[in-house]
Amino acid sequence: MTKSTQDNKPIMVGDRTIPPPDARFITISIMGQPYEVPETLTILKAMEYAGYQFKRGCGCRGGICGACGTFYRIEGDHTLRTGLACQTVVEPGMILAQVPFFPSNRAPDLDLDTKTPADEQIATLYPEIFRCVGCGTCTRTCPMDIDVMGYIAYFKRGDIKGGAEKSFDCIMCGLCASRCPANISQFNVAMTARRITGARLTPRSEVTAARAEQVRSGRYEPMLAELCEMSAEDLKTLYVEREREPDLAKPGEWMPKDQTKL
Repeated sequence: MTKSTQDNKPIMVGDRTIPPPDARFITISIMGQPYEVPETLTILKAMEYAGYQFKRGCGCRGGICGACGTFYRIEGDHTLRTGLACQTVVEPGMILAQVPFFPSNRAPDLDLDTKTPADEQIATLYPEIFRCVGCGTCTRTCPMDIDVMGYIAYFKRGDIKGGAEKSFDCIMCGLCASRCPANISQFNVAMTARRITGARLTPRSEVTAARAEQVRSGRYEPMLAELCEMSAEDLKTLYVEREREPDLAKPGEWMPKDQTKL
């Protein structure tokens, strides 16, 4: 049943929005059901305002976790659009449906210690990448504006590290895979490539290895014990008054005055 403006009551239920008295309401359709919601809300907030309670399809609320992938159309427009429900603002005549999960191919038993070349490993785990027809639907679908077709092309050419870097901003929402005519699970291919790149193709940092050894040796245990003994107020003061690296400092140029805890 459509909710009218007169039926809106300023009641707080979880994260439900309390609209101001002069709020303007618009009609949207959620899963085929029409609702009137305040016009400035995101899709996520509008759904909660309409009475939906989330157990799936909602996570960080900050555009990072990829849990709230959404398809929508605007009434009278044939174009199918995508967005994250926590970032996309509702529009009049919006017809939407969430896709909190999409079945995808995920290669089992990824061996990061294998001697198999990385390009052969990706080709063996995900041979469907070679069925890509270059239509670009995955790229147009991506809510993060990633060149999905581009990084799949990297993998097809055997440039696993290049594809891993190109896909780095992927939030694993799965919307690309939901529209691929070749049934490629692009986001899982990319995740596998990034894991292989991190484990086998990226040079080990000597600085990181040295720091890890210092941690294992117990060097910082006394400092941690000292922090645990401090009051909350003293911890806040220590944090606020800490030395901070300048935002524009070049790597390796800045060092704190107090280097006893490095």
